[in-house]
Amino acid sequence: LTVQQALEAEHYVLPPVHVTRGDAAAGLARAPHRLQGTLEVGGQEHFYLEGQIAYVLPMEQNQWWVYSSTQHPGEVQEWVAHALGIGNHAVTVQCRRMGGGFGGKETQAGHLAVWSALAARKFGCPIKLRLDRDDDFMITGKRHPFAYNWDVGFDDTGLITGLKLQMAANCGFSADLSGPVADRAIFHADNAYFLSDVRISSYRCKLHTQSHTAFRGFGGPQGVIVIETILGDIARTLGLDPLAVRQRNYYDADASSPRAVTHYQMTVEDNILHPMTKKLEQDARYQQRLEAISAWNAQNPVLQRGLAITPVKFGISFTATLFNQAGALVHVYTDGSVQVNHGGTEMGQGLNTKVAQVVADELGVPLSAVQVTASDTSKVPNASATAASSGTDLNGRAAQYAARKVRGNLAAFVAGLDGCGAGAVSFAGGQIHTPQGTRDFRAVVKEAYANRIQLWSDGFYRTPKIHYDKTTLTGRPFYYFAYGLACSEVAIDTLTGESKVLAIDVLYDAGRSINPAIDIGQVEGGFVQGMGWLTTEQLVWNDQGVLTTHAPSTYKIPATGDIPEHFQVQLYQEPNREDNVGGSKAVGEPPFMLAISVYEALRHAIASARERQGKRGVVQLQAPATAEHVLQALQR
Repeated sequence: LTVQQALEAEHYVLPPVHVTRGDAAAGLARAPHRLQGTLEVGGQEHFYLEGQIAYVLPMEQNQWWVYSSTQHPGEVQEWVAHALGIGNHAVTVQCRRMGGGFGGKETQAGHLAVWSALAARKFGCPIKLRLDRDDDFMITGKRHPFAYNWDVGFDDTGLITGLKLQMAANCGFSADLSGPVADRAIFHADNAYFLSDVRISSYRCKLHTQSHTAFRGFGGPQGVIVIETILGDIARTLGLDPLAVRQRNYYDADASSPRAVTHYQMTVEDNILHPMTKKLEQDARYQQRLEAISAWNAQNPVLQRGLAITPVKFGISFTATLFNQAGALVHVYTDGSVQVNHGGTEMGQGLNTKVAQVVADELGVPLSAVQVTASDTSKVPNASATAASSGTDLNGRAAQYAARKVRGNLAAFVAGLDGCGAGAVSFAGGQIHTPQGTRDFRAVVKEAYANRIQLWSDGFYRTPKIHYDKTTLTGRPFYYFAYGLACSEVAIDTLTGESKVLAIDVLYDAGRSINPAIDIGQVEGGFVQGMGWLTTEQLVWNDQGVLTTHAPSTYKIPATGDIPEHFQVQLYQEPNREDNVGGSKAVGEPPFMLAISVYEALRHAIASARERQGKRGVVQLQAPATAEHVLQALQR
């Protein structure tokens, strides 16, 4: 089955959704130029290093202890309790860490936990289940493949005047998270660009494959790539620089401008892409390299190079408002050491390190004094999944609030000892300072305990300002936007279709970074994962809906040889304009979409090669841009 067949048969896992702003038909009618186009983008295997695994232990009094490699312990708890016919309170789920998740352990981890729990009850003993790599490939869902068609109108400068866009998501045989994934694709179909008259139709198609699920970006990449493709087509049709066309369509920096409102009626209040674009264009020497590549291509008939800069504007928050809440516990022991527990889960993204840093900073103690314990449903209940790039925003803030309460208790105690106001008490370097002198943090803690001062507290945080009508897909679903740009240079072999990334320059908006080393690592990793999605990672199903590329021999993730020698990442130095923890911004998902610059650079190289053949205009390149697809694009 194909998405097109599902569309023709109206075979959906969920009803279609339509979002309209203005009059798309009128915008198209008045446009000096119009283009129609299609695009297909493949799915992606999560390829976490640790496969799906769960370990269930029967306990006394019909209680159950579950070790699960999951991004959402609360959901695993609920599933296991439901399967066993008991209350959630009888099931404790713990996750110390995952060996990678990327969205693949948001809902799918629950399957193994339930199977293990049922077997443990049947046989009356602990049960551990683990999928080997091949079974994991065959059973689990992937990133949603998408198919698009569009009709776009634009003027002589490349400004979009009207757009009709159809997005068809291949959801597999059931919905899983297809609804919110497809919704986020709608929310990000504008990326960084104002669409005055637009109609977006989203179809959630039912096919005969695994049920597809969450994957880093959660529909955002599938939304961003289509508008970037459209703008690239517009630029080549008009013979203009694609970067200039992109900037022509940017949202206005002035939040009071009519051109600063999204198609879902959210005002873009924090747009910093204009100065960021100028900086990356200069730092990456974009114009000089563009000229050099043009000259190089003219002298090399077989190898052709391409260059592109693409931006990202990514909304941060769960689109389902209720999930934007978090809790944490902070315990200070009498030796001055600190233990933290929060509702998030660690999957290698550095969440626990950041949370520990936030707590250490709040209490003025060394990072070595703070220990973050395993995620545990018996400590912080009803926690949201660690997803939507919100792990630090939610759990870091909740932990900060908990630590702040303990600090307040200690400050009031010390103020009473020194006869000053609590506001005059400060915490830094393992010391507590007042105008009257300095005390050792550990000594104060011991004395506070002796005076029956509470040395632990909980913290709760819910994201402010957000609201969202899921029936109309309008409102303010996001607390803020994270921004970034990437400049990528590539080369293609016009005889074989092979390609190579030669250089990458990234400028990313992490706000006031809590941990620049972690953030830069996340940008690098996210970019490379996105590069794999768009270049080498090809999922192939046979006519029966069975996956045929289910091993590293046939499914190619990027390796060390795919990383260019020049891979430069800078963090843009501007604090978050919203009151987020430490002035930081999320960094988990947005960098993934910066890899679209590689796809657009490949299209530039293909366009250059086609010009040598006397072919101009639109480049039709299906993603992933495998050697086969590059050759097909060259020959169209």
